[in-house]
Amino acid sequence: MRLVPNSLHDEVAATLREQIFAGALVPGSFLDEAALCERLSISRTPLREALKVLTAEGLLRHEPRRGCFVREVTERDLDEIFPVIALLEGRCAYEAARNASDAELSELDVLHERLVRHAKAKRINDYYATNHQIHEAIIQLADNKWLAQVIGDLRKILKLARLQQLHAPGRLEQSLSEHLAVFAALKARDSEGADAAMRTHLTRQREALRAVARQQKSRVMS
Repeated sequence: MRLVPNSLHDEVAATLREQIFAGALVPGSFLDEAALCERLSISRTPLREALKVLTAEGLLRHEPRRGCFVREVTERDLDEIFPVIALLEGRCAYEAARNASDAELSELDVLHERLVRHAKAKRINDYYATNHQIHEAIIQLADNKWLAQVIGDLRKILKLARLQQLHAPGRLEQSLSEHLAVFAALKARDSEGADAAMRTHLTRQREALRAVARQQKSRVMS
């Protein structure tokens, strides 16, 4: 089946997005249009449409007369994004506490049991994966497409930053405790409590990231 033009630029955007997240296109790097066209065997038109999509998502920055560069996420970006995403995901938890069925909460319970096992075994990569599943599940339980869309856009920027907040001392245990607090509020159908617990969870993520950044800076300077 032949790709129609819209499908082609979406496919190119998806390919470049994956390469950005995988680190093949590193933050700050210039995207050479001619080289990309040759490598992807496409013309300039679908490539430029794909670059517009990624620029709108915040993954690229466009400089007039120079072209597109992979965005570098700064500490200021993180300071501005985390309060917003905390409010949005807090609202998701609020709505999930009102909307979730008993069966859906049982499914969420299975994920939290898995999260506890990974935390106890210090399996950080597995913990990250399950943590992501839980956040996605709560967003789905909120059943609000606008919340989901905006959170998805912000998460792309956070993914670009390659955040490793669980490496801060004591953060793994703290994160688990925060997740269990959110889940306890969901099970109690406590919308306000779920909202507050989720906002606390994300606020503390930002605090942990600052601690990791300080550690890395001190190692470089020593």
